[in-house]
Amino acid sequence: MTTPPRPDARPANPCFASGPCAKRPNWSLAALNDAFVGRSHRSGPGKAKLAEVIERSRTLLGLPDDYRVGIVPASDTGAVEMALWSLLGARGLDILAWESFGLGWVTDVVKQLRLEDARVIKADYGALPDLGQVDFSRDVVFVWNGTTSGVRVSNGDWIPADRQGLAICDATSAAFAMDLPWDKLDVVTYSWQKVLGGEAQHGMLILSPAAVARLESYTPPWPLPKIFRLTKGGKLIEGVFQGSTINTPSMLAVEDALDGLRWAESVGGLPGLIGRSEASLKAIADWVDRTPWIDFLAEDPATRSCTSVCLKFVDPWFTGLDAAGQVATAKRVATLLDKEGVAHDIGAYRDAPPGLRIWCGGTVETADVEALLPWLEWAFAAVKAELQAAASEPV
Repeated sequence: MTTPPRPDARPANPCFASGPCAKRPNWSLAALNDAFVGRSHRSGPGKAKLAEVIERSRTLLGLPDDYRVGIVPASDTGAVEMALWSLLGARGLDILAWESFGLGWVTDVVKQLRLEDARVIKADYGALPDLGQVDFSRDVVFVWNGTTSGVRVSNGDWIPADRQGLAICDATSAAFAMDLPWDKLDVVTYSWQKVLGGEAQHGMLILSPAAVARLESYTPPWPLPKIFRLTKGGKLIEGVFQGSTINTPSMLAVEDALDGLRWAESVGGLPGLIGRSEASLKAIADWVDRTPWIDFLAEDPATRSCTSVCLKFVDPWFTGLDAAGQVATAKRVATLLDKEGVAHDIGAYRDAPPGLRIWCGGTVETADVEALLPWLEWAFAAVKAELQAAASEPV
């Protein structure tokens, strides 16, 4: 493999990190000029800003009218843990894991909540668990898109409409980029820092009528911290879903979220966002098809993520390295790309197999992805040539 010439074209925006993700095209600090700073978020205008985030999100996602949408603290992690601590324990649980964040929820359930009737259904990076094993007479917890593995469920056909348990879905890297079947999902969480390029801090919690009924009829046996409490006197705290956000939100982040939502509307709403993300995935897939030294981490093309696109090196030289050598080489490639200023933060997640992870959510321009691909070839070839030359030098 000879080192190709340094490419001439460069991505206009080199931000391909998987969170916080690229801001929408042409974003600047001027987008925050109308931020409601120095005022209470509980004032009328403050609550109106928060309620606008909720309603614009509801409309863009196409939620059923009877689903609640709330803004909660601590990003997607806070939203998921609020759901787990508040809802689980009424039934047995099936929890799915095929990457690090799903495994994190397993830790919460098994080691923190210590549920006695919890069945863990796992798969290695690159694959989905056997979805046919899932028992929906029980509650079920899963991620829609494995942010650190680039593996997603392709549809909701495996979730029955007449399920008895709740389907609890961490959709942080799927919301606004994938078509979620709302009638198959009872709890959905995501954060502002992913597909719409918002700032970290806040999470979104979406509840179906079945989830609300569970909250109002079941009290978990463990203590609930104040920021997790969604009911009072056995009734849902409706204010949480109308703009009376638990804990104090950053009104700068709220304004940024509104900017992202307005931009999303301007590019065709949810279909437009999905189309932008899928176009970037296709650009990478076409390149992978003609590039022998790299492949998708996702084993089944139907499960390839269109947001967190995870790639592995399959060059025989690379696969012949020991585990430490593979990790070091992959980091070297990512570091070189970062140093060149063409791709920031695209190394694989620390718990994932060594490789690259390219964010392709809707705020990323497909033209930038296309401009990046020759640089990937150049960087891998350059690192390979350097390490091979070093290995051949006499001791």
